[in-house]
Amino acid sequence: MLKEDILHKLPYGKSFRFVDELLHIDENGVAGEYTYAADSYFYESHFKDYPVTPAVILTETMAQIGLVCLGLYLLKDASDEAKISLAMTSNSIDFLKPVYPGEKVIVTSEKLYFRFNKLSCKVKMENVSGEVICKGTISGMLISKPHG
Repeated sequence: MLKEDILHKLPYGKSFRFVDELLHIDENGVAGEYTYAADSYFYESHFKDYPVTPAVILTETMAQIGLVCLGLYLLKDASDEAKISLAMTSNSIDFLKPVYPGEKVIVTSEKLYFRFNKLSCKVKMENVSGEVICKGTISGMLISKPHG
């Protein structure tokens, strides 16, 4: 599966997709990047007169790159791939540095395990200077999409 195919399969709309590019992906992990647009909706009120990217958005970025993209890659040979989705079930993240509007981040993820429909990954977010912004573990479960 090509990196572009994975990006196309992401289940997010434009304002909630936090993946610009996948730099590397294989069965053991993934690396990708995202630049937070200065006009993103969440900067208007977080924090007033001193915008900082919310921790929940940083976590979501790590989950989209480090869990969902990797999960899509690992499911590439599944016969019912279109009927399966991946939902985050747990995370434990340490936040070390803030991320400001317009800043680019690089997320790397290492698969810890993928069994019994659960994917768990060790994730790390860095700025372009190589400083760690946040790190931890994120896990998710494969779920069947409702019939529509």
